[in-house]
Amino acid sequence: MNIKEIYNWLCETDQQKLTKLWHLADKIRRDNVGDDVHLRGLLEISNHCVMHCTYCGISAAINHVDRYRMTAEEIIACIDTIVKLGYGTVVIQAGEDYGITTEWLSNIIRYIKDNTPLAITLSMGERPLADLKAWKKAGADRYLLRFETSDRELYKLIHPSKNDRLIILKEVKQLGYEVGSGVMIGIPGQSYQSLANDINLFRELDLDMIGVGPYIKDLSTPLGKDLVPITIDPTKQVPGTEEMTYKVIALARLVCPKANIPSTTALATLNKMNGRELGLIRGANIVMPNVTPPKYRVKYTIYPDKACINETAEHCAHCLSNRIKTIGRVIGQGKGARKV
Repeated sequence: MNIKEIYNWLCETDQQKLTKLWHLADKIRRDNVGDDVHLRGLLEISNHCVMHCTYCGISAAINHVDRYRMTAEEIIACIDTIVKLGYGTVVIQAGEDYGITTEWLSNIIRYIKDNTPLAITLSMGERPLADLKAWKKAGADRYLLRFETSDRELYKLIHPSKNDRLIILKEVKQLGYEVGSGVMIGIPGQSYQSLANDINLFRELDLDMIGVGPYIKDLSTPLGKDLVPITIDPTKQVPGTEEMTYKVIALARLVCPKANIPSTTALATLNKMNGRELGLIRGANIVMPNVTPPKYRVKYTIYPDKACINETAEHCAHCLSNRIKTIGRVIGQGKGARKV
């Protein structure tokens, strides 16, 4: 599939044709990664962040955020819960928080590897290469870092940073991590052409994991307040809709058949009834139930109205297990590494 074909699918509105896309993505998913849906426990250990991303509800510029940082003891208690629930992976996520020191997190990684069978995925932002090396040496398996958009001018407006995330992703791969990345769908200024380029870039980067989700407007952010100078022809602006998210999941599956692709919480936020299920039958094979203690989960406000924000880890596990069974899929066992 070339970029023009990707572009055409993104613009497609004929529901009969889109049904064919959903079926094709589901077949490619089944043929390449099977019917297993792997559950990965998401642990949001800190909402401190030094970055000033204009779309994010926990950026350094948002003064009203009630900041927290979990203790090692609290994290280990959550790790025990993840093991008891039978998940194969913990996803440790935070803002770019330098209160989380290299050695402190290395110690937690070593504890997990020494005492559990879990795979460890990190999502800690644009940390220095020395940190990434130390965490890999300690035992981390995967690293997630969304490049958000391949449109360099748009990127500068939404994500002020001196770093190039594409370079970081290549460095992460060279260190031996499984590499995950992705984009927001429908962020102001995103054209159909730039999104088609993003999806093609998934293939060029040979991503092991692809995480995509809709842009959900946060009125507390500069982008949400329309303070960022973005101009685009309205006919070229990608909508941050549920259907567009399914299109990107399906197309990501077609260009990266063996990648692990989650049906995300952001998608469930748009459609709490069956958004995750529809993502799973349109190309996805991963779900990331939240195991963050509810008292902290409500503070990890990267976007508003997040789904499942008050559920316990146990309730979330039971709910997702039932949802997966209703679509005829099975819960995967083990670490769920990318298929070779």
